[in-house]
Amino acid sequence: MKYYLIVGEASGDLHASNLMKAIKDVDNDAQFRFFGGDLMSALGGTRVKHYRELAYMGFIPVLMHLRTILSNMSSCKKDVVEWKPDALILVDYPGFNLSIAKYIHKNTDIPVYYYISPKIWAWKEHRIKNIKRDVDELFSILPFEIDFFEKKHGYKINYVGNPCVDAVDCFLKNKALSREAFLVENSIPDKPLVALLAGSRKQEIRANLPMMLEAVKEFPAYHPVIAGAPGIDKEFYEPYLKEGACIVFGQTYNILNNSHAALVTSGTATLEAALFRVPQVVCYATPMARLYSWLKKHFLKVKYVSLVNLIADREVVRELVAADMRLANVKSELGKLLPAGSKERTAMLSEYSRMIDILGEPGASERTAEKIYSLLKNPDKT
Repeated sequence: MKYYLIVGEASGDLHASNLMKAIKDVDNDAQFRFFGGDLMSALGGTRVKHYRELAYMGFIPVLMHLRTILSNMSSCKKDVVEWKPDALILVDYPGFNLSIAKYIHKNTDIPVYYYISPKIWAWKEHRIKNIKRDVDELFSILPFEIDFFEKKHGYKINYVGNPCVDAVDCFLKNKALSREAFLVENSIPDKPLVALLAGSRKQEIRANLPMMLEAVKEFPAYHPVIAGAPGIDKEFYEPYLKEGACIVFGQTYNILNNSHAALVTSGTATLEAALFRVPQVVCYATPMARLYSWLKKHFLKVKYVSLVNLIADREVVRELVAADMRLANVKSELGKLLPAGSKERTAMLSEYSRMIDILGEPGASERTAEKIYSLLKNPDKT
């Protein structure tokens, strides 16, 4: 069968590539065409555009590149229709993907499946109308979404487990470097490491990385290691490497697996740090911080911004967002987590275990692939 996938960022590339592997296991004749990244390309098929050509975040960047975004949407809609896939699989990235879903649902009979649902429980809840109308099946990776979609909005979804659990489990079994090998391979001093995951886009990195680095300087016994974002050249990071920090690309999981603590910009990385059981502080600086804090208080539908806290439904990790993202706070919160036996560190690791139990066993990609293939083979059986 023919599968058309659309992702808009690095995490989507990872999870879509794992889904593609799982689809190939159940469908020997699977053909792929996609808007995606290098991990998806490595599995074969045809890449129409790289996600880097799609990824714009924030009001000003979107406004500045609006013509490009609209052009990408138009060409994507046309390409899907012309290729006539058996299924369209959308992965997160709602601003783009919900527009594609609306068009395909209205103008074709191609089933629309959404893997990694839009986070409308946090923002833009009105989009539930679009999802109900345009999405045939939604595959959720967050357990609390069941209540939101099914109980609150009467829209049945498929909870398949979390693909980050799959990815970390596979890494630890097959790809993890020993600490010694990791340090030698990347010329890193033999000190306890603090991982710095400052986001995947340049504006995020500019906003967060300087303060992260400044905070780690307060603890000279520890060495900062920056996880380089895919698609961003090392030259971009050069101004941040003058204080002795090092940067490693393409090895975020090895960085986390060998780190004593982490400073993490909110997103999938917060969950990944927890799965590696690395105590962390969530750091998210924003322009106009006081305005953002006011908007968060009055308009956001959720109490937390990090996936760890949302899944656990309590504050497991400290979130320093907007006006709270100050150097003194980062130093203070990091300092609580560094001593091996500190009560804050011990409590966080204990809560990580509880959160991991909530997520469930590995196998999200396989369960999703099996369900999609079954729906396509037996369209009348849901």
